[in-house]
Amino acid sequence: MNAVNSQQKIFRSLVETCSATSFGKEHGMNSQMSYDNFRKNIPVRDYEGIKKYIEKIIAGESDVLWKGKPMYLSKTSGTTSGVKYIPITKDSLPNHIGTTREALAMYINETGRADFLKGKLIFLSGSPELDSTSGIPTGRLSGIVNHHVPSYLKRNQLPSYKTNCIEDWEEKVEKICDETIGQNMSLISGIPPWVQMYFDKITQRSEKKI
Repeated sequence: MNAVNSQQKIFRSLVETCSATSFGKEHGMNSQMSYDNFRKNIPVRDYEGIKKYIEKIIAGESDVLWKGKPMYLSKTSGTTSGVKYIPITKDSLPNHIGTTREALAMYINETGRADFLKGKLIFLSGSPELDSTSGIPTGRLSGIVNHHVPSYLKRNQLPSYKTNCIEDWEEKVEKICDETIGQNMSLISGIPPWVQMYFDKITQRSEKKI
């Protein structure tokens, strides 16, 4: 396998797709664009640098940063720029959910054990309830991903949908503990700080170490 050739193919595919978008046209993108020209025409920038394109997507425009309209808008907040909206497209969604599937498959392959799938599973995430922005479902990324949990995992998934929709985290973690403290939890995953808070709360209430 030639890594450089593989990357060049992916690069050309991405540039060719983007050439038909507003962003691509404004930056001279086309299927023959070289990597050097790409670096020259498209500088690295922060969220503020692409905010005008995000605002076009929010307004309902198509073919702005990628072909068509995004499947979702991931709403997030950070230390800069306030609330941010990150487009999640049909093409990018597998990048957000595929790694979890691959991690589970790798574990089973390496250990030969799949019995953990018989126990209760927990995915600590944001609320799966989504709003709408110009017809595009909008919410926290972890809440969006929750809609794509495979059916073979959903049957043992905790917490309940109602509890998962609680917005206040302090209230939510208490309810999650109520639902899981007596269960055989065999897979626990989620955003690391939330998992740590969940473990701390379980330890406090059970007086047992994790």
